[in-house]
Amino acid sequence: MKKFLIAGLGNIGDKYTNTRHNIGFKILDALAEKEALKFETQKLGDLTTYKFKGRTFILLKPSTYMNLSGKAVKYWLTKEKIPLENLLVVTDDLNLPFGSLRLKTKGSDGGHNGLKDIQNVLQTTKYNRFRFGISDTFSKGRQVDYVLGEWTDDENEKITERLDKSIELIKSFGTAGISNTMNTFNGK
Repeated sequence: MKKFLIAGLGNIGDKYTNTRHNIGFKILDALAEKEALKFETQKLGDLTTYKFKGRTFILLKPSTYMNLSGKAVKYWLTKEKIPLENLLVVTDDLNLPFGSLRLKTKGSDGGHNGLKDIQNVLQTTKYNRFRFGISDTFSKGRQVDYVLGEWTDDENEKITERLDKSIELIKSFGTAGISNTMNTFNGK
């Protein structure tokens, strides 16, 4: 059975739950809710397992806070003996319009501290990442407030459909492969 680690990045604690920066957690929570899965607190994060079409998806929400996500990702890759090419990191991206989806097999951290830590711990920039656009509609010097701010009413109205599309992307990653998934979902 093929195994995949889907690491949704976010910060733990109620004050971060509905923030833009926590979209990685929000996407995994939506998948878990849709499939009636329950997360359990384990070493370095909350985990649940989702079986779909002969694949096992281990969903991880690191409890290390965003900037130290690499430790949890490496631990669970090693513990579950999951090859690096079966890792998918789900994160927010300021450089993409709200709700747009972008899947990449490698690249820079783009100034994202969670990706920066994963890159440092794994010692590579060659890992799959799924970036969810949160847009960059903030005034100069307000980036941190924006990223750690809650979704607007307009964004909240549109997010359910975007979460459903994100769940489809994750399932496709495990069943159709990275190239087919990129062709199907990038920019959608």
